[in-house]
Amino acid sequence: MNSLRLKLASAFHLCALKGWDNWTYTHISARLPDQTSFLINRLNILYKDVTPESLVEVDMAQAPEMYFDTVNPTGVHIHKSIYEKRPDINAIFHLHTPHGVAVSAMECGLLPLSQFALHFYDRISTHKYDSLVLDEKSQAEQLAHDLGNNFTMLLENHGTLTSGKTLEEAFFYTHHLEEACRVQCLTLACNTPYIKLSHETCKKASADLLSFEKNLGMRDWNAAQTLLESKK
Repeated sequence: MNSLRLKLASAFHLCALKGWDNWTYTHISARLPDQTSFLINRLNILYKDVTPESLVEVDMAQAPEMYFDTVNPTGVHIHKSIYEKRPDINAIFHLHTPHGVAVSAMECGLLPLSQFALHFYDRISTHKYDSLVLDEKSQAEQLAHDLGNNFTMLLENHGTLTSGKTLEEAFFYTHHLEEACRVQCLTLACNTPYIKLSHETCKKASADLLSFEKNLGMRDWNAAQTLLESKK
């Protein structure tokens, strides 16, 4: 069995355990080593039920429409456009969690309220809402353009998008963004003044956090596998 298929299936199961799934409406993908195709979940399968065999291989040289019977069309467009524009990205998570959607709808965006959020200080993009992403040449390409050189993006009034050079790195960003959004919602709900960190402190902390370990996300990913083993 292809090791990438196994790892990607594990990512879906971890997301389900964390409560980050949204029925069949969100998607995670991983680029295959050939660089011209990627694996993504089927349209009609819950995250907890994804298997390595059920993942669909999308050839980016083919017309996207040929996959629409088995894969969410928005998923094909979004992931294909980002992979084509960013050769350094090899995994993408698109989620609709309540806290992520809530922060995506805030004019302030993601605030530097927690160490979770400082991973993304001056490193997070935004994309304006434009209904379902059903057009490759305008909507999907604009989304990929808006991501820029970052790995993380708030899709306004919609949700979050995280990516990485590896699947482990993308999962690392996904975890920290979800926690950052949850803390922000809790903090703002308290309706009391919060401590504001200086720009200098935020910049230093962000650099420190992202250079703290050599293979970003690998340690947490390996540790998280015990959650799946306990469910077997």
